[in-house]
Amino acid sequence: MDDGEVLELGQVSLEVLHSPGHTPEHISLLLRDSQQGEAPFALFTGDTLFNLDVGRPDLLGEDSTKQLAAQLYATLFTRYLPLGERIEIYPCHGAGSACGKSIGDRRHSTLGNELLFNPALNQRRTEQEFVDRLLDGMPEPPRHYARLKQLNARPLERLHGPALPPPLAPEEFRQRTADHDAVQLVDVRSILAFGGGHVPGALNIALRDEFASWAGWMLDDQRPIYLIGEDSVEVHQATLQLYRIGLDQVAGYLRNGMTDWQNAGLPLACVMQWTVHELDRRRGDPEVQVLDVRSAEEVAQGRVPGARHAFVAHLPQHLEQLDRDGIVAVYCGSGYRASIAASLLKRHGFNRVANVPGSWAAWRKHDLPVAQR
Repeated sequence: MDDGEVLELGQVSLEVLHSPGHTPEHISLLLRDSQQGEAPFALFTGDTLFNLDVGRPDLLGEDSTKQLAAQLYATLFTRYLPLGERIEIYPCHGAGSACGKSIGDRRHSTLGNELLFNPALNQRRTEQEFVDRLLDGMPEPPRHYARLKQLNARPLERLHGPALPPPLAPEEFRQRTADHDAVQLVDVRSILAFGGGHVPGALNIALRDEFASWAGWMLDDQRPIYLIGEDSVEVHQATLQLYRIGLDQVAGYLRNGMTDWQNAGLPLACVMQWTVHELDRRRGDPEVQVLDVRSAEEVAQGRVPGARHAFVAHLPQHLEQLDRDGIVAVYCGSGYRASIAASLLKRHGFNRVANVPGSWAAWRKHDLPVAQR
């Protein structure tokens, strides 16, 4: 596509707007409706402008980051803002996506709203000031992004989506997943369901909006994946999400989920679930190790007093720093990443592990003590 090219779709048209910054080839689409005048009224911004945030320019590597950040500044201030404050914007991502620092939770906005509330736009800055602010404190890019970039440059191998993987009876499922180094066993149920009882060795990545992002962080494309869900519908949705990020080796799922597993009398593992009040009450116990698995940028804003820190994606490299005989109480922003971390600890032989549902959000809601770095 070329900049300025127009796609006619009946009374609606889409004009291609080259908008480099997130990537060099990035485009946006200006939307017009012949029944509403000649001027555009909406903009599909892709990964350039989000609610309360802008796109990351660092996902292609350090060599191009500053150049892309400068191009992002030009896109926003010389191409977007002159369109006018009434323009509706429809971004590609919402809250939880790693394509920005801290994307807001609105699915759409307007340029006027972003001028008022988006930190990247609500103060006029020079290009250098914009670049410096944008790159300051940029979180680590998800490890699967580099792989996706390579996959997207290859010819398509198939155009259809994935089929539902084969259902496996409990004993066959157990045999196929016995070697935890050879396969990836993923439980996509909610954190509370997982905590109540799960297949030993399973990694809990709950099927929520952030599932694809954290599956990309925690899984690889070299080993087959076996899934555990509440039902086949949930398993199929997880398989589709994995397929979309290049994880195609879903080799099977547990038939009828944990119901068949428990009815077969097979082993169960569990994770303790602590409220923030129990965490506060027990954090001074010498037997308890409090582990914060949020990003370094989040921890810098405050943490539970006495908590150790290991970002969940790097936790396997920090296991030797933890006491396997004690209780490890894990928290994050909401409990989602903490459950991933808790399942990792259980898989690596930590028997006494507690997840904290609600985690930092609940801790702050109840005005519990906060330590600053």
